[in-house]
Amino acid sequence: MTYIQSPVATICMGQAASMGSLLLAGGESGKRYCLPHSSIMVHQPTGGFFGQASDIAIHAKEILRVRGQLNEIYQKHLTKNHTIDQIEKLLERDHFMSAEEALKLGIVDQVLTKRLGPRNDRDGDGKVDVDRDAGKTGGKGGKREGLEGKGDPPSTA
Repeated sequence: MTYIQSPVATICMGQAASMGSLLLAGGESGKRYCLPHSSIMVHQPTGGFFGQASDIAIHAKEILRVRGQLNEIYQKHLTKNHTIDQIEKLLERDHFMSAEEALKLGIVDQVLTKRLGPRNDRDGDGKVDVDRDAGKTGGKGGKREGLEGKGDPPSTA
């Protein structure tokens, strides 16, 4: 997600577990959210390998390499400072967190308690505001004129 130029907002609605928690943490700083009753779970990579001992050793070496990479990625994206040792200890076993615990750890930036209205909700009542004169002056059937393509979504009223 850091490869693309556009800032990516992430929202946890329900549960973000394993790779989902990494994606949640990887959103744009300041734009990582979760709902109050969300659950976030982090852990180290797992694998179930079988076969010859030499093949198992190859897979074990790879899983340790990936674990090191994940620890560094979490360290980079958490808003609170943590050492690699602290992150490694945190990820040692399945670690479930509430929304508030994820906020304290730094996986999310904010716990959303109230849905924010669209950007064209000018009076803050949670409803899209429509120009009263749009239909009378050749407007587009209740859509706000002049906003398309400038960042505001068109009205759906």
